Parts: sequence; C-alpha cells; structure tokens
Amino acid sequence: MRESVVERYLVRGVQAAGGQVRKLQWLGRNSAPDRVVMWPVRTAAPGSIDCAWCKPKGRVVWVELKAPGCKPTAAQAREHQRMRAAGQDVRVLGSIEAVDAFLEELAQ
Repeated sequence: MRESVVERYLVRGVQAAGGQVRKLQWLGRNSAPDRVVMWPVRTAAPGSIDCAWCKPKGRVVWVELKAPGCKPTAAQAREHQRMRAAGQDVRVLGSIEAVDAFLEELAQ
C-alpha cells in the first residue's frame, strides 16, 4: 500500500466527521509534517450533559503520513521532536488502522 492511500483515507475520514485537513508546503523548512488536521469543537447531543465548555476551541494536530512499515527519517523525527517541545501535537500515521485509531481518539 502506498502513502497516498493512507493519506486519502485520512482526508476522507476527517472530512466525514466534520473536520478539515490541509496539505502543507514548507518554505525553507525540510522534514516537517505533511498535513494539519483541524478538528471542530465538540457539541453536546440534544438533551445530554457535556463538558464541551471546558475546551471551547477546536483541536489542531500535525500529521506525518507514511506507507505501512515505513518510519520517519532521522531529520523528520528531529523536526517532530522540536515541534512537540514547542507544545504541538504531532502524529505519525502509517496504516489504515492507525488512521482509524486516530479518528476514534479525536471523536472522544
């Protein structure tokens, strides 16, 4: 399976759940993540109690996509670590199953 298959699956899954995905091109910055996922603010179902008020903003996650079995390069791993040190949420997804687990986590 190619990386592009995993990427398309992520984009379709996020969009189907009401989120947005952007593909990024970094000027002067190699090895940065491929995509940014913007997850909407969670809203309560009618008649239910929800604490969505405690997290009033949506969520942003930087995503590096890989073909199954492939790992980030050393340069990518360093860039991801720099971003995490700056408080960013960076994920590496390399399979359909990893995308499914990621989407399930975001939906909670």
